[in-house]
Amino acid sequence: MNVFIGLFIILAFLVIGNLLSALLGGFIPGSVIGMLLLFLSLLTGVIKDKWVRQAATFLTDNMMIFFMPAFMGIMDLWGVVKMDLWAWIAVLVLTTILVMLASGLTQTFVERLVSRHKAAHADKTGKIIKQED
Repeated sequence: MNVFIGLFIILAFLVIGNLLSALLGGFIPGSVIGMLLLFLSLLTGVIKDKWVRQAATFLTDNMMIFFMPAFMGIMDLWGVVKMDLWAWIAVLVLTTILVMLASGLTQTFVERLVSRHKAAHADKTGKIIKQED
């Protein structure tokens, strides 16, 4: 599928998420709502993964582009950051550790779910499914 169609689909879900966020009073960011809707659409098969795969790969491969505006904003405020540099560093280290911990726990949880699903499927069919490491 064309990368532009994939980008259109992803951006359409972002717009829908932003509209829903505005209706909910902005309690949940629109990007989060949009990506959850896209995930559910992919999970249910409403959107085929092949439709957005190329665009999603392009976006994740070039993620640095999206961080540049934030980085430039921090550089504009260097005087403010410099005054509390150790606090900023502590926050960065703590949040990095928390993200690594959350990612690891999520990966473990998903692996256990997949393992249980394979075991349940094997029980129903009577076949032994080879589990890859």
